[in-house]
Amino acid sequence: MIDSDTIRDGFESGEFFLEYQPIVSLGQARCIGAEALLRWRRPDGVVLPDEFIPLVENTPLSGLITYWVIDQVALELGDWLRRQDGVELHINVPPEILGRGGLEYAAQKSGLSEVRHKLVMEITERGLPDMIGLQALDQAARQGVRIALDDVRIDPASVMILSRCNAQIIKIDKSVLLESADTGAMPRWAEALAVLLKTTQLEVIAEGVETAEQLAMLRSLGVQKGQGYFFSPPLQRDAFLHYFSHHG
Repeated sequence: MIDSDTIRDGFESGEFFLEYQPIVSLGQARCIGAEALLRWRRPDGVVLPDEFIPLVENTPLSGLITYWVIDQVALELGDWLRRQDGVELHINVPPEILGRGGLEYAAQKSGLSEVRHKLVMEITERGLPDMIGLQALDQAARQGVRIALDDVRIDPASVMILSRCNAQIIKIDKSVLLESADTGAMPRWAEALAVLLKTTQLEVIAEGVETAEQLAMLRSLGVQKGQGYFFSPPLQRDAFLHYFSHHG
């Protein structure tokens, strides 16, 4: 059974590691960055974040793990970020730690503040921060860090959420692509997305791209970027750098 004590023990024992999900420019068909994904390697196998992150939300472990991710990204891909132009690295940030000072300190300590214009902070659509956090997002945006709203479902509620958050990027939840109609008709969410792309300056990243048909539809709508197994599974550092060298 996984609980907060088990997670802390695993964290303190060095069982956590990162993988990187390539992000691809759909127009140019090349890799332009990655999202850092947290993994937990237990004796009985790898545990994915959905199974343990909800158990650490709004606890001290949430901040500790996030700061570790920042340090690890700097260690593994800091040199790559400094050398490469036009790339981006996405880091998931729990809303409860925004604006409390630790995030800024971790970025400065790790050296990632030097490449802040190449960083994207991802927060979930269902977990927008409080007022202090929203002010921190505004400050981060003024300093060059871009904000991505993750797990977005294209519906009327999304417009309300986007109006509350200074986000430059939205990431379409992977479940949305699974709703594509088998009849060949344009899904309702696709029509809404097309309007959003035409009427705003938002950049859109589609998650969970798995088929050529999905890719063709996204391109026809004007979606700029995508990630998913059609391009590559999540990769550890060396494998990601190898992938980028061939597809970047």
